[in-house]
Formats: sequence, structure tokens, C-alpha cells
Amino acid sequence: MRYLTLSLLSLFLLASCGTFGNSASSIGGGGNDQQAAAEPGEEGGKIWDLFKTDDLNVNVKVSKYLWAASLETLNFLPVEAADPFTGVIVMGWGRPPGSNQQYKATVFIKDPALEARSLSLSLVRRAGGGSAPASAELVRQVEDAILTRARQLRVADSKL
Repeated sequence: MRYLTLSLLSLFLLASCGTFGNSASSIGGGGNDQQAAAEPGEEGGKIWDLFKTDDLNVNVKVSKYLWAASLETLNFLPVEAADPFTGVIVMGWGRPPGSNQQYKATVFIKDPALEARSLSLSLVRRAGGGSAPASAELVRQVEDAILTRARQLRVADSKL
């Protein structure tokens, strides 16, 4: 009885694998299933098609230059989490060279364009027993440093 149950469960799972390629119209019951199945490269393909790409910028919607420049500029902070698909880098507490103050940063890269509006930085400083936002001037200086480094990376990349 146990083998029969496992066999039926395996058969059910195997049969359900083919449903991922169907479009929304076939899920609702309308339309021909043969016509609803998407061809590779068309809208609504299989789940594995998300990972097949020749151009890495198709799925990742952030600037690679801003991403690399953020990591280089804030390299004194440990990276706690980084998601290139959403453009978020969360960094832990650390001290910049030559300073006694500890900082924590969150970088949000909103757009693939290499522009100031594509970058958003949240900088927090450790104060006493808690934390407080860093001054607007310091945030602007760090953003400018990231943008300057990103431009340098783009110029170096175009010379290849």
C-alpha cells in the first residue's frame, strides 16, 4: 500500500510539471491548451526560462556600475544582505578609516541608469546607546563618492 501511495504521488507530481508553461487563459478553462502553451522565448514560458539569458541586464534592473561602486566605496562596512534583483544592499556596523564613529548603511539602486536619481542611501550612525540618522551633508558626500566611482568604472569599462 505504501509503494502504491508513493507511486501515485510521484505520478501526480510528474503530471503537474507540465502546467507551468500554460498561459493564464488556459488556467481559467478558456482556449485551446495547445495554442496556450508558450514557445521558448515567448511570454509565459517555463519557469526555467527565467535563468536562460544572453544579456544579464534583462532580469537585473540595476546599474552594475552603481552596484560595484557602492560596494567599493563602503568597503569598510560588512555586507549583511545584497539582492541585485531589487537593488538593495544592507550593510552592518563599521568604522570608516580614521574615524571613531560607527555607521550602518542601506543602499537602494532604483534604476539601471547611471544618474543621481538612481541611487538612494540611508546612513545611520551609532550615538550613545542607540542610533541616529547621519547628517544630510554626510549622506550627500557618500552618494557623490559612489557616483564618482561609478563613473570611473564606466569610463574604465568603455576603454576595454
